[in-house]
Amino acid sequence: MRFFIVDDDEAVRSMLAYLIEEEELGSVVGEAEDGFGVDAGMLAMKAVDVLLIDLLMPIRDGIETVRSLKGGFGGKIIMISQVESKEMIGAAYEMGIEYYITKPINRLEVISIFRKVSEKRKLELSIREIERSLSGLGISRSERPPEQTRSARSIAGPGNVLLSELGMIGEAGCKDLLGMLEALEGMEQTTAADWRFPPLQELFAQTAASKLGPDAGPDALRKEIKAAEQRVRRSVGQALNHLASLGLTDYANPKFENYASKFFEFSEVRKKMRELETGTGSDNSGVRLNVKKFVQVLYLEAKQMLGPQ
Repeated sequence: MRFFIVDDDEAVRSMLAYLIEEEELGSVVGEAEDGFGVDAGMLAMKAVDVLLIDLLMPIRDGIETVRSLKGGFGGKIIMISQVESKEMIGAAYEMGIEYYITKPINRLEVISIFRKVSEKRKLELSIREIERSLSGLGISRSERPPEQTRSARSIAGPGNVLLSELGMIGEAGCKDLLGMLEALEGMEQTTAADWRFPPLQELFAQTAASKLGPDAGPDALRKEIKAAEQRVRRSVGQALNHLASLGLTDYANPKFENYASKFFEFSEVRKKMRELETGTGSDNSGVRLNVKKFVQVLYLEAKQMLGPQ
């Protein structure tokens, strides 16, 4: 993978370049200290696969730069910034970025996200190469139904912001959770005043059916439902772990104060904090995860951020 780094802090650029090379994720083919001068033509000339860009820069910020690249840059964009404004993070996701990472940089989080984005980019390039080969043989790709156009006010935008705030971005279950938010939004719009939050199993089933399509058999659906439940549970556990870590470091941390007791039973948060403090925590710890409560709160918080339609 070929990376290009845009950040006005030389130390951050050096750190990111070091991580990319040390973890053998690819090569850094260029750097810039501002978004001014970064355009689709230059990135194409350098064959950039992944653009790493800061949000706040002196001349042209990250949002403006990403907006200028829209439709011209085919690679992946990861925004890395110390800004924690939900509105600005939401705007970044609406511009089409893949992930938003909050500074100070967490080494493990950054490496995990870089790997996921690189794998996704490699897959896209492989598919493109296959399609090019088929085209050369005179074989056209079978027509697919047009993708549904997502509203600029999709609930996935604020959903992504919340997952980022909860330290979950990069977890496999995030895509499942975003799908569940969209399913819940569709259910509520359909049933209007009679809407009630569905049983969790029903929500998993609907999301799996939507993902696999109408031709999926019962066995495939059961397998996907089970896999999704495991992915979501692991991701929710990561959110609890993240919040408990914040609370241990600073009990007055605004994210800890705002989210810990909202998404989880606080007794379980305290239990996780004790486990982290004593080093006794594990995947099979005694902490109970209320996944249904987590999904309910995630949906309500995302709806509130989205505002009236």
